[in-house]
Amino acid sequence: MPSPVILILGAGPNIGYHVAKTFAAGGYKVAVAARSVKEAESTDSQLNIPSDFAKSDDVVNAFSKVKKVFGIPSVVVYNVSASTRPPPDDPFSLPFADFSKDLSINVKSLYVAAQQAVAGFAQLPADAARTFIMTGNILNVEIIPGFISQGAGKSAGAHMMWAAADAYKSKGYKFYYADERKANGTAKYMVDGDAHAKLFKSLADEKTQGPWHQTFVMGKGYQKFASSL
Repeated sequence: MPSPVILILGAGPNIGYHVAKTFAAGGYKVAVAARSVKEAESTDSQLNIPSDFAKSDDVVNAFSKVKKVFGIPSVVVYNVSASTRPPPDDPFSLPFADFSKDLSINVKSLYVAAQQAVAGFAQLPADAARTFIMTGNILNVEIIPGFISQGAGKSAGAHMMWAAADAYKSKGYKFYYADERKANGTAKYMVDGDAHAKLFKSLADEKTQGPWHQTFVMGKGYQKFASSL
């Protein structure tokens, strides 16, 4: 039986690194798409795909490459975010060009990634993980001054995950918006990559859709707070 495949879109030294490490340890072949990776450094178990998510075509290309080399990914993680920050007291001073570029990364490429994932899930057997996870934060339910473009993007992304979790649950596809919090439910700014990886692996292993809004605490997993949707 071939190894399952995870595609991680956006891979830095924190969340992306730990997610790749955890899934590799769990027997997955890992494909990593990011601006910083070098294709020449790919191995038999990890495929590096240089990608710029300001370009939605790069999302399509990432799915095509991983399918060709490893097979259809049964787990897809969208770990990409952009935030150009205006003064906290003047959100609409942000130039439209910057706002538009951030939304291309935060919303348009996310939509394309989810669309590509669903097309792949339809070709996988029922016992495959068929899980899509978006790395989120508290901005879909709370205002943080200066983060107008990222807040708009996270809000749109959360809505997509919510809609998808409801629409595709009968097919066994799972969609999640993952938001690490402090134990008291407030925003956590220095997030823990290993905690994300452990949560993501557990969500992939579950057979049915759990709460789409995965507010979680390091060492405890999912926690429902007053602001959880």
